[in-house]
Amino acid sequence: MSSSTYFASLTPDPWLRIVVLSSGRLLVAAGIVMILTLDASAALRGAGCLAWLGLGCFELRQADRGFQYCKALRVRPDGDIELQNPDLEWEPATLQSGSVLIGHYAWLRVRTGGGRQCAEFLRGDARASPDWRRLRVIWRHIGG
Repeated sequence: MSSSTYFASLTPDPWLRIVVLSSGRLLVAAGIVMILTLDASAALRGAGCLAWLGLGCFELRQADRGFQYCKALRVRPDGDIELQNPDLEWEPATLQSGSVLIGHYAWLRVRTGGGRQCAEFLRGDARASPDWRRLRVIWRHIGG
């Protein structure tokens, strides 16, 4: 197989997206509880809660927008990534720092040429999925 056609094609799992968004919501709620238990004035705790809630909602909205925009990913041996947008067109993207691959799980952070940021939590099994096996081989070469 030539390296020009060699790539790992990955489709996000909707259940993992639900896990990411749900855990984010729970962490926002836990942060509010922690802020409310601080030994500070009620006004300061209220401002802290509002700031935390605003930041948390912003981050969750960004994650959800990224999930809606990314339909699939292709990772090539040279580290180039393509993202399939909602129009089912492949567009070039770059791998961002903070991306990891550990065993059966991967957290990939990508940025499209237009500046849109997406993050995907993926899972796979190298024994059952040729694409996951390719991703692991590619990941070793790009220095993940």
